[in-house]
Amino acid sequence: MQYMITLYAAPGAEPAYGTPEFDAMMGEYMTLGEGMPGVATFLAGEGLQPVETATTVRKRAGRVETMDGPFAETREHLGGFYLIEAADLDAALRFAAEIPAARYGSVEVRPVMEY
Repeated sequence: MQYMITLYAAPGAEPAYGTPEFDAMMGEYMTLGEGMPGVATFLAGEGLQPVETATTVRKRAGRVETMDGPFAETREHLGGFYLIEAADLDAALRFAAEIPAARYGSVEVRPVMEY
């Protein structure tokens, strides 16, 4: 089964860019998929540009509206995602627990619908 894992954190919660702690954290992200054989298969994943670069699109009554920034009112921002293949939710949760964002933010795991 495929799972989408989304990473959320409050701005400034992770180690600061350019510090040894930041470099260590990024090293963990880069090797995460390699370190979980038998638990989950990494299919895709990327970080996202800051929320200031987001544009939200809505279509109401046939009219398209665009707004700068994310629409959700939240203290934590969506910062990236993983798409994995795992045998079950328990395996997906084991993978998610190893993502550095779990230490300073939150990680959501959700099954992908199969149509």
